[in-house]
Amino acid sequence: MGNHIKVAIRHSISTLSRQGWSQRRIARELGIDRKTVGRHISRRPDAAPKGAISTAGNPLDSSSKGAISTAGKWGRKSRCEPYREQIKQWFAQGLTAQRVYQDLSVEYGFTGSYESVKRFFRRLKQAHPERIYRLESPPGEEAQVDFGRGAPVLQANGKKRFPHVLRVVLSYSRKGYSECIPRQTTEAFIRCLENAFRAFGGVPRTISLDNLKAAVTKADWFDPELNPKVEEFGRYYGTTFLPTRPYTPTDKGKVESGVKYVKNNALKGRVFSGIGEENEFLREWERTVADCRIHGTTRKQVGKVFAEEEKATLLPLPAMTFPCFEEGERTVHRDGYVEVARAYYEVPEEYIGRKVWTRWDSRLVRVYNQRFEQIAVLARLAPGRFSDCLSTQGRRTSVERTATHWINRAARIGKHAEQWAVGVIENRGPRGIRVLMGLSSLTRKHDPGEIEKACALAVSYGTYRLRDVRRLLCNPTPQETFAFLESHPLIRDLTEYGDYLRSLQIATSITKGKEVVQP
Repeated sequence: MGNHIKVAIRHSISTLSRQGWSQRRIARELGIDRKTVGRHISRRPDAAPKGAISTAGNPLDSSSKGAISTAGKWGRKSRCEPYREQIKQWFAQGLTAQRVYQDLSVEYGFTGSYESVKRFFRRLKQAHPERIYRLESPPGEEAQVDFGRGAPVLQANGKKRFPHVLRVVLSYSRKGYSECIPRQTTEAFIRCLENAFRAFGGVPRTISLDNLKAAVTKADWFDPELNPKVEEFGRYYGTTFLPTRPYTPTDKGKVESGVKYVKNNALKGRVFSGIGEENEFLREWERTVADCRIHGTTRKQVGKVFAEEEKATLLPLPAMTFPCFEEGERTVHRDGYVEVARAYYEVPEEYIGRKVWTRWDSRLVRVYNQRFEQIAVLARLAPGRFSDCLSTQGRRTSVERTATHWINRAARIGKHAEQWAVGVIENRGPRGIRVLMGLSSLTRKHDPGEIEKACALAVSYGTYRLRDVRRLLCNPTPQETFAFLESHPLIRDLTEYGDYLRSLQIATSITKGKEVVQP
């Protein structure tokens, strides 16, 4: 008795149906199920027999046999019917249902709803399905990659966590590799691909993947932007990443089916205690189940085709695995340094205030500009350290390194300037570094040749003060020296001075009353 409805509602259904209302609208207005409405409409005496094809509402081809109307099964015709040809043209141009609804409302005064346009579009798609072209690759040419949902893993608190499973499928043989990871990071994605290459024993020439965030920073069919680390990984292994069109799973249909195969055949209904256990099960499943199956399309055993026809065509593996590094974008500070892992590294001054890309590992830090050209390579430092900065003694943090630097700067002026610089450091110690800085600054106003002459004179005089070099630059003429003369008319002979002294001694003795015996 629960399926019976009141007579008033039955009468309303019949009346509204004769007025052209659709079953959906009648059900919504009367608050009953649409199937109930359809069942009572089919019992009407004037209802068309089951399976009949209506041609009502097709003003373009109402007289042709077998014309299918877009109206409801027994309801009124679609409000889009008067605009069928125009809608078909827009449909062929690739316009969306939303765009068609907007244009109909603005240009033709369409009073129907957006849902009616969507239903009309669905029927057009069923009548005019788009062709999908099959893509096949030669051996070793392509691998397709995609992520799916893995089997649940029990955590310590008893809750279940679902990891991600990466599936890599070689397009020719359908040989696959599966691995679970907790998060879809770039590093995890790269390591999974590397493990797949090692499992295959070689590298495919191209890798087709969708626009996942771990690999693609900007989706664009014509010019996509890959993550720099993924791009470097491809160069290291000699392969090329080819992102597919957004929202087009048919571009990588082999791996789409492969992900479903893993989920339904290997993981469905299973629970693991950890990701390591799940990966161990997947490796064994690939070897004993997936490789031994007869593929539904190729009608050949997957593992046998791979071993006999495809494995030898893969690119060889490099001797070492891809070096693990981290990277990120940085802004150059006003002091000319960038911060990497809490340490500070100097870059050229022209990049102050600009964005640079940094890449670091356990040994080196590399800095690139926006064109990804390397501008600096520095040794990795401990947190809080600076690669090379000013100190109280000069440009470098070491006195010895600073002195050597400024002596080398002086040597560019000339050899006498270098000799003078060495003498400054020997005589004045660390304070001489500033003197050498001053010597280098003289090249802004004076010719290096003049400075070289002044330094030569300073070395000859044994003076190591910058003020003396400056004075010699202003008056470079050396002081005139005179040779000693052995004889001259104005200079008496030394014997005369001796006789004069003896006479003075005799005179002094007489005055004292003493007798002096002459020799």
